[in-house]
Amino acid sequence: MTEVIETIASLRLRLETAGSIAFVPTMGALHEGHLALVARAAELADTVVVSIFVNPLQFGEGEDLDRYPRDLDSDVAKLPDDVVVFAPSVAELYPGGASETLVTAGEAGTRFEGASRPGHFDGMLTVVAKLLNIVRPDVVVFGQKDAQQVFLVRRMVRELNVPVTVDVVETVREESGLALSSRNRYLDADQHRAALALSGALNTAAASATTRANALAAAHEVLDAEPAVDLDYVELVDPATFLPVADDYRGPTTAIVAARVGTTRLIDNRMLQLG
Repeated sequence: MTEVIETIASLRLRLETAGSIAFVPTMGALHEGHLALVARAAELADTVVVSIFVNPLQFGEGEDLDRYPRDLDSDVAKLPDDVVVFAPSVAELYPGGASETLVTAGEAGTRFEGASRPGHFDGMLTVVAKLLNIVRPDVVVFGQKDAQQVFLVRRMVRELNVPVTVDVVETVREESGLALSSRNRYLDADQHRAALALSGALNTAAASATTRANALAAAHEVLDAEPAVDLDYVELVDPATFLPVADDYRGPTTAIVAARVGTTRLIDNRMLQLG
């Protein structure tokens, strides 16, 4: 029976004799991508802690906080029996209401996902910082699908001297190539087919990565050919800064893409080599 703990005090007591700890923070709606993170965490430590918490600080006005799927029993049933689940209430994590002390994401947090979701990354970093302070893990595991989030968490850990190792698991994909996401459930069959343009664009960019211009042109050609895809951005960023690379850049880069298919916003990314 998977152990579910709802309070900070009870979790800290439980972890006093846990040995080494690997932590997987989630917002629930677990799928195979999350389970890959949990499996990786089990390889890295004696005890795996999975948090399930829909963080209101990450949702702006008009976003899908109320619509976000919540089914704790279903999520817990998907996890191995030896995992410790931390499932706090909003009042437990924010007893005084919305936190006035925030970890800010800086300029990199205002671009791309941050531009379309103002304040999202401040909310994400704040709750991750709180959870790291509560769980005190040796390692925290994230998925590469959320590339901007991974960059910002790694930077926060480095700049705030947080004593934790950040481990990143490669994006888990459907056989079709579509990156697994909790939001894929909102796609109907036609939208699911159209959404394949995102991974297709990234793959085409990688195959055409002689220059930044060539890679982006190839990606746009794939995306423009799918009328059901409402593109937000496609860009090549420096993995060290998450800022767009220069036209003459040569070396490793991350191709990122975001678009709406119907009412569902999807993101994806992949590493490629320019030049």
